[in-house]
Amino acid sequence: MTLSATTPFHLPAESPHAALGNREWLLDCHCAGPVIDLLKGQGWDVIPDLYANVHCSSPDQRVYVGFLPETKEAARGELWHIHVKDADGKMAWSQALGPSVPAQAVAGFIAALIAFPNRCCACV
Repeated sequence: MTLSATTPFHLPAESPHAALGNREWLLDCHCAGPVIDLLKGQGWDVIPDLYANVHCSSPDQRVYVGFLPETKEAARGELWHIHVKDADGKMAWSQALGPSVPAQAVAGFIAALIAFPNRCCACV
């Protein structure tokens, strides 16, 4: 079938994503709670400092997650810092997330990182 400007368009009776319904998307929650709870539950070191920043390290010390509200980086819009080192201890990659990213979304990002412990993707 070829579509043209005269081909009638019919909306499906129900959206294929109707299960999402009338939901409220993550728009707030800028505390560290959801991330800290996740990491503590995974056995990570969680260390608050005197300035309300929180520093977290994975059990193998290769992943760092920082909640850094009282730093110059936060003033530039970088509230969360995530750093991953390779087996030799060299920085493999890092990600900074701003204060507008909900803590639950940051926790989801980190949960995905934890859920895939293999170094390579199956497509490689």
